[in-house]
Amino acid sequence: MRFLASTLVPKHSTGLDRRPLSQRDRFAELVALARWAEDVGYDAFGVGERHNPSLLSSSPAVILSHLAARTRRIRLVTTVAVLSLTDPVRAAEDYATLDHLSDGRLDLIIGKGGDAIAPSVFGVAEEQLWDRLEEGYELIRRLWREERVNWRGRFRPPLTDATIEPHPLQQPAPRVWHGSATSRRSTELAARWGDPLYSANGLGRTESYLDLVRHYRERLAHHGHDADAALVAVGVHSPIITDRSQDALAIARPIFEASVRQHFPDRGRFPFDSLEDFLAHGSALVGTPGQIVEKLLDLHARFGNQVFGVGVEGFFSTYTTDIATTKGYLERFFAEVAPVLRAEIPTTVWDARPEPCAAPVAP
Repeated sequence: MRFLASTLVPKHSTGLDRRPLSQRDRFAELVALARWAEDVGYDAFGVGERHNPSLLSSSPAVILSHLAARTRRIRLVTTVAVLSLTDPVRAAEDYATLDHLSDGRLDLIIGKGGDAIAPSVFGVAEEQLWDRLEEGYELIRRLWREERVNWRGRFRPPLTDATIEPHPLQQPAPRVWHGSATSRRSTELAARWGDPLYSANGLGRTESYLDLVRHYRERLAHHGHDADAALVAVGVHSPIITDRSQDALAIARPIFEASVRQHFPDRGRFPFDSLEDFLAHGSALVGTPGQIVEKLLDLHARFGNQVFGVGVEGFFSTYTTDIATTKGYLERFFAEVAPVLRAEIPTTVWDARPEPCAAPVAP
């Protein structure tokens, strides 16, 4: 099993104090978080693209390029890159450049995007987002694999004998995952190309995400791909781990209620009746190390995944006392939970470690 950290880079530091930080300091905090994630045992670190006044993650290619220079081995992932809003030629160039700067550590997760604000900012009609995603991805695939591309589509000017530079360092081209949360358009697109799937498994009921993963595997087989070899990642929330389960529940309950009030002011739109319902039928990790191991093994048995995306700045971390508390839970996760999962669920995902670039020769 492999583990992915991800963040949307909220403007405010986490914690009950919600202390304001300058944007410069917030980015410095993000760099420190990525380096900590590498040291504590995460296999990958992701930044999700959002164009929203409450977040600072509008340019994941730029952020991840900087993190490439400040980290050594951890994979660098877009969680997700919103190709429906991006010129595919620009995206192909930016992420190929990032692949070189990171010594081949890039994985791309792409998606339509779920931010209601962003389409209006870019002047894109919401009803075009899925079509733009599909068209843009197909063009990126060609630009990463071909020279002198001739192309014509609906949403950007045609190309004649177009070649981008650089091409990605990784050959074959970097792995592209498809983010899946609510629509079969994403699972169909991933299945058509035989690409891996990232199931958000976030604030919905687990069964709804499982339905999409089942559809993905069915469509993989339909398109002539090996559904049994499907590569799947699944998200879960940052854990709350204690020696006694009742202590973990006592800590989690006020955090759960505060987070629901923040994210779902209309409680009727939240799909869980209680913290216990969220634990039983959602992706919350609350309890003893053994209970969390049991839950993750059960999720793996149902999803057949090789990667867990374990949050670092999200639903349960927003209202803890400070980021150090969340880190403490995660350090215990990697000391007591992750080793069991790694032993129980072997995988070759992200096994290959690219050779670091040679040091510059002194004049």
